[in-house]
Amino acid sequence: MRSVTIDDVAKAAGVSIKTVSRVVNREPNVRAATKDKVDAAIKELNYRPNQSARGLASRRSYMIGLVYDSPSPNYLANLQAGMIEACRESHYGMALNPVSYHAPDMVDQVIHWARQAFLDGVVLTPPLTDSKPLLEALKAQDIPVVILSSRSTLGTPAVLIDEVEAAFQMTRHLIGMGHTRVALIKGHPDHYSSKCREEGFLKAMKEADLDILDGYLAQGYFDFASGRKAASDLLSLPVPPTAIFASNDDMAAAAIYEAHSRKLNVPGDLAVAGFDDTPLSRQVWPGMTTVRQPIRAMGRQAAEALMDAMNPEGREKLAEAGETVIDFELQLRGSTAR
Repeated sequence: MRSVTIDDVAKAAGVSIKTVSRVVNREPNVRAATKDKVDAAIKELNYRPNQSARGLASRRSYMIGLVYDSPSPNYLANLQAGMIEACRESHYGMALNPVSYHAPDMVDQVIHWARQAFLDGVVLTPPLTDSKPLLEALKAQDIPVVILSSRSTLGTPAVLIDEVEAAFQMTRHLIGMGHTRVALIKGHPDHYSSKCREEGFLKAMKEADLDILDGYLAQGYFDFASGRKAASDLLSLPVPPTAIFASNDDMAAAAIYEAHSRKLNVPGDLAVAGFDDTPLSRQVWPGMTTVRQPIRAMGRQAAEALMDAMNPEGREKLAEAGETVIDFELQLRGSTAR
């Protein structure tokens, strides 16, 4: 069966081959109506650009990269889904690179990988987003980058939510439910988001004039095992909390698991809230109250920004982007109902 060519798409859309190429390559100054016709023809004909020829013609790889250091599996799955969705629509590929934030050659690893794969840009997740040496190296190598869930530093574009405000509102919700003994399971100490979520928690407790009892700030690392250990420590205290706010859904699910293992009723004996609104929050029983961080949408926006940056106007726009703050929303479910 003959492969569909760019000529076929141009004939179906009633435009020139050059116009199809401009649409496929996300070049600016294409009328919306024209773009819609080309996109419709591409979808109808199931056209797939020849990546090798495309790259040779434009000196681009049509590949972007995601660099991460063992985040929550649920967070990573949502992030990848959003990025892949954007890449498919623009006929891009995506490469993954797990690295250790603490590796002495972490910066060299990332730069070598990005150059070897001839990437058009990379997305960084926490805690890599907080590495100034890495950001400086990427900038020096002229590799476009977008960071997620961290404040913009060194002029690097960032996509994030107001995590301090989100944690503040969630803690205030727990207090509003009548809880005075509220504990926090903190996130990984290397992550900027952990500090923000703790700051929001402390702010809400202070506003309500509530004391934080000894042991009520338990250390977690954004994974299930550390969440269960922290929850066990909290529930073993002489005066245990009646509510636990965990800094992500994996640790909140672990707190619910630990409560069930002790024959405690959730939320009757213990209210539990999480952060992120990953699918896990809807798979536990009772359903988990959590902060909806639109991870998938954030991943999509970061990928689109990188792909747009391959055009001169887009590159300038990316450099001036600064911070894009996305709205969050509290998802109130059975784990905090009383």
